[in-house]
Amino acid sequence: MPPRLARFLVLFAVFVCAACGLVYELALVALGSYLLGNTITQASIVLSVMVFAMGVGSLASKRLQARSALSFAMIEGLLSLIGGLSVLLLYASFAWFSLYGPALILIAFVIGALIGAEIPLLMTLIQKIREEDAATAVADLFAADYVGGLIGGLAFPFLLLPLLGLPKGALTVGALNAVVGVAVVLWLFRSELTRGGRLLLAVGLALVVAVLAVAFVGSDRFEMSARGALYRDPIVHAERTDYQEIVVTEAFDGTDTRLFLNGDLQFSSLDEYRYHESLVHPAMTGERGDVLLLGGGDGLALREVLRYDDVRHVTLVDLDPAVVDLARNDPTIRDLNDDAFADPRVEVVHEDAFNWLRDNGHEYDAVIVDMPDGEDVATSKLYTVEFYTLMRHAMADGALASVQAGSPFFAADAYWSVGSALNEAGLATTPYNVDVPSFGNWGFYLAADGAAPDLELSEDHPDLRFLDDAVLDAAQVFPKDRRPDGAKASSLLHPYIIGYHERGWEGY
Repeated sequence: MPPRLARFLVLFAVFVCAACGLVYELALVALGSYLLGNTITQASIVLSVMVFAMGVGSLASKRLQARSALSFAMIEGLLSLIGGLSVLLLYASFAWFSLYGPALILIAFVIGALIGAEIPLLMTLIQKIREEDAATAVADLFAADYVGGLIGGLAFPFLLLPLLGLPKGALTVGALNAVVGVAVVLWLFRSELTRGGRLLLAVGLALVVAVLAVAFVGSDRFEMSARGALYRDPIVHAERTDYQEIVVTEAFDGTDTRLFLNGDLQFSSLDEYRYHESLVHPAMTGERGDVLLLGGGDGLALREVLRYDDVRHVTLVDLDPAVVDLARNDPTIRDLNDDAFADPRVEVVHEDAFNWLRDNGHEYDAVIVDMPDGEDVATSKLYTVEFYTLMRHAMADGALASVQAGSPFFAADAYWSVGSALNEAGLATTPYNVDVPSFGNWGFYLAADGAAPDLELSEDHPDLRFLDDAVLDAAQVFPKDRRPDGAKASSLLHPYIIGYHERGWEGY
């Protein structure tokens, strides 16, 4: 083979291996974000461990230079196998063994070490094709490496995840990595291998591809089994959207239906009315002709809003269309929300609530915020001074806003941080808390632009199962060990609420 073509093939192998290596990194970060939240923490752990391990792998590769072709092929085979299976291995460690953290560090280190050993060995291989200036060879190798990283980084969110999902995407990339990495050695450097070495690599390549293929075929069943281990009741619906994992479980006797988003409980049909009555009805004591509902794609808060006949229009802003589709079409959830989305007074907008508020020019008589807790980067911005300032601008004169704010018992600082952010945004607040058995003690704020609003029910409120004036009076009492203790207001640049949640829920 002409040296120019052989050199091109080696650089192409560098390109492909770099793209695959970056996909492995991103897959580990994405899985950690799905399972545990807090993308910054997951990315920091994965990238720092992998970069350190790459240095270790580079140093270790010096001992492999004597048999560089065979060593490179074996490294690519191992990298393909471990990288391809990494998502399934980590999911198993999370679902069955509660060893996700140690498993993540170990897998990230092994993958990083194998990636780190690639470039020194490739440098040796490319010099064997044609001796050239070291600086030129390094420039060519790193150019191919960086371009491969670019392609891998773009292919992961825009191609692999939408078409294949996380487990199958990693497995497919692993197979590609194995075929390219090992085949280049078997083709270009076969003269440096003994007959036994060629046989070893050929059999190893076949085994790696076979294992990855079997895992690909069985990944859906594996994911269902692992997911089932995470939930108390049988899973009746599960899907992964562009934004989150949606799971619905149902008790064997049909008495308890539960919705989970990214593993976090959103409601239990046994007691969701306690939560939603407490969230909605205190904000419906004044004008309520035009209501804004931020979040609440399950339709349960919407159900409570629509119980007032003088509500003329409700704008519901929820990011994920799949949640609303589920609430519209699943018979059990549709029964729970009284088919709220079929009401002609309802307008649904699928946008990020923060960005939607920035562009909003309308004022509403009542605002209800039913968002997931601010435990990670994606949701923490919905509990910031900036967000509540935008919300205040969307409130008409005399409007009330109610905000779910997490648990004053399990994460007291996070709860009081929400109040601090509301106050810094110019809103006066009345904090209150109730007991929701499936959640525990849970807290809310009633906010107004002016004096702190009275916590009460409208004289014409509908019949309620849980809430009355006596409950609301008691709800304003917080025990001594859960009263304000200087929690800071979160902002976009200082998302204190993430740390407050992490420290608060630690150990529970």
